[in-house]
Amino acid sequence: MFLSFYGAAQTVTGSKYVLSIGNKNILIDCGLFQGLKNLRQRNWEDPPFDVAKIDAVVLTHAHIDHSGYLPVLMKRGYQGPVYCTDATRDLCEILLPDSGHLQEEEAQYLNKHKFARHDPALPLYTREEAEQAVKLLDPVAFGADIDLGDGLRFRYTPAGHILGAAWVTFVHDGFRVVFSGDVGRLVDPIMNAPVPIEHADVLVCESTYGDRQHPKGDPRDELAAVISRTAKRGGTVVIPAFAVGRTQALLYLIAGLKKSRAIPDVPVYLNSPLGIDATEIFRAHAGEHRLNAQECADMFRAAEFVRSEEASRALNTNDGPAIILAGSGMATGGRVVHHLKTLLPDPLNTVLLAGFQAPGTRGEALENGADELKIHGQFVPVRAEVVSLDSMSAHADYTELIEWLRTVKPAPKQVFLTHGEPKSADALRRHFDRAFGWNSRIPEYKETVRLK
Repeated sequence: MFLSFYGAAQTVTGSKYVLSIGNKNILIDCGLFQGLKNLRQRNWEDPPFDVAKIDAVVLTHAHIDHSGYLPVLMKRGYQGPVYCTDATRDLCEILLPDSGHLQEEEAQYLNKHKFARHDPALPLYTREEAEQAVKLLDPVAFGADIDLGDGLRFRYTPAGHILGAAWVTFVHDGFRVVFSGDVGRLVDPIMNAPVPIEHADVLVCESTYGDRQHPKGDPRDELAAVISRTAKRGGTVVIPAFAVGRTQALLYLIAGLKKSRAIPDVPVYLNSPLGIDATEIFRAHAGEHRLNAQECADMFRAAEFVRSEEASRALNTNDGPAIILAGSGMATGGRVVHHLKTLLPDPLNTVLLAGFQAPGTRGEALENGADELKIHGQFVPVRAEVVSLDSMSAHADYTELIEWLRTVKPAPKQVFLTHGEPKSADALRRHFDRAFGWNSRIPEYKETVRLK
């Protein structure tokens, strides 16, 4: 049994692993690389594995850095099953076509304004190609044992994080290989806690927040303070929001703050067709989150939904105060980029970063105090207030991961730390050594290891 690391190795993006047993090869996650240019370039290169030899794909969840490479895989000839949970299927049905649309939109913009280094600029894949890839999705229930042949089977278990997110156990001859996927918080405003792992001979664990702890305070307090002081000076709060998970949590919190009159009754706009669709999917998966019917209804009423491009452009001419939630969550593309271009130069406004910002993204530049931001080939001055709301993260920090893994008995024979920057992964390695005595290691890109 062998395991190869073709993504999320010493980086927090592009998750891809190939588990090989005899002639059978299973691709776990199929994510796009995002962030730094040298990572994004990998999306355009030939796959580092033989696509023709992949027998099945198993997704841990729907986020694009875990699922967004599927249309490329299909274009390279893959036509086999793509296993996922029911909610992951529902989310991928909107996330993947949107990813294709954004890439087409970006290519068209670059060509129109002559910003592209290549003539013409082309999308990695189109909306239509993404819609074709969605047809490969094969949803299975949490807890069901799925036979992959040759004595190999797998099972999904809830991991919190977002709707449909799972950690995955592969079993062959009693030997268990567990992939954590992205692990949610033990206490989250809207998501259930991740189910603990009991047994893993090999563990592949995320390390996104392996070097830090989330603030212990209530995110409501900081969110209320940011909104109130921005509204007082007549400004707009613009929030680059991940369409799945973060958008819904923010709407839920804003609804509660308005209800308790902790913030002024300013207009709230959800300017993200994808975020609107994802919010509606919450109704179909009530058992996977903590919100009751009334709380879901309040979340829906918290904002005016903005679908059309015309209405989106009109928001840039509105006088504040207001709150605008728009994708993407790291400001790498989508409608929020146009809002930032308009709102960043004005010190009355606030940019609220409510999640992890990967290296090389506009969100990371803002988080690190950039005084200007390159948008559509132009440098935009940053005069707006910039606030990071770390307590809103949907990833477990290192203390939460340790608590989540205390039930693993006996100790895994091998532990691999992935989906984290080198500093975060190495910090988690030391934390695991102190807490458990585990001999963890950080794999390299394209490395293959023997498991048994």
